[in-house]
Amino acid sequence: MEATVVKLAKEGYNPSKIGTILRDQHGIPLTKPIVGRTISQILKDEGLAPSLPEDLETLLKKAARLNVHLEKNKKDVHNKRALQLIEAKIHKLSRYYKRRGILSPDWKYDVKAASLI
Repeated sequence: MEATVVKLAKEGYNPSKIGTILRDQHGIPLTKPIVGRTISQILKDEGLAPSLPEDLETLLKKAARLNVHLEKNKKDVHNKRALQLIEAKIHKLSRYYKRRGILSPDWKYDVKAASLI
């Protein structure tokens, strides 16, 4: 099964999509009870793990899209608040990942850098 996970990762799938494929096409609901390691651990051992955690990367993309929207629609106060909430989640997750050693201690959220992802 590890070979399947590695093959899917090389095809460009992220860990959550790999899990969905394993569940839907192969009938494997969880990898940890079978292999003893999670999909992320398998990818990390093979050197295929993404540079940023998937949840943080998704929030960064969402914030970048919302920033583009707010540049065009400056009076959209509801989405200004939504951006504040997303950025709060980004800061909270980054603190967690810095404590765990997954992110470097000098990593900072930057709006312009988030738009490049």
